[in-house]
Amino acid sequence: MKPQKQKKDYRFQPCRDIFTCKVCGWAVGPEGAGTNHRNHCPNCLSSLHVDETPGDRAADCGGVMEPVAVWVRKGGEWAIIHRCKRCGTFGSNRIAADDDPVKLMSLAARPLGMPPFPLDLMERMARQLEFTEE
Repeated sequence: MKPQKQKKDYRFQPCRDIFTCKVCGWAVGPEGAGTNHRNHCPNCLSSLHVDETPGDRAADCGGVMEPVAVWVRKGGEWAIIHRCKRCGTFGSNRIAADDDPVKLMSLAARPLGMPPFPLDLMERMARQLEFTEE
């Protein structure tokens, strides 16, 4: 019987691991991240589903966590919303200092490019407001 490999736990210690992004092949290390807990690729913003809670490495899924949105945390800090392509789990990761700013802004602007209603509806509503204010 094969001995089980001990999973690392980064909840209480820094993660200094260097890894190759499974999506874009970028070599990712802790330098430049501005944090002790690098958890996604700064080039494509993808991650892997390895944690149940941040840093515990308890998830057995291992699926690619694709970046789907950004949100602003209390205090104004941005975070990336990831969705696992294998199991559908959502997670949130703080952005890192060296994350691609164009990709971050693209994620933030994505909903504006795909509104859930026809854009001419906004124009019609604006005209109605003008008419009722006169």
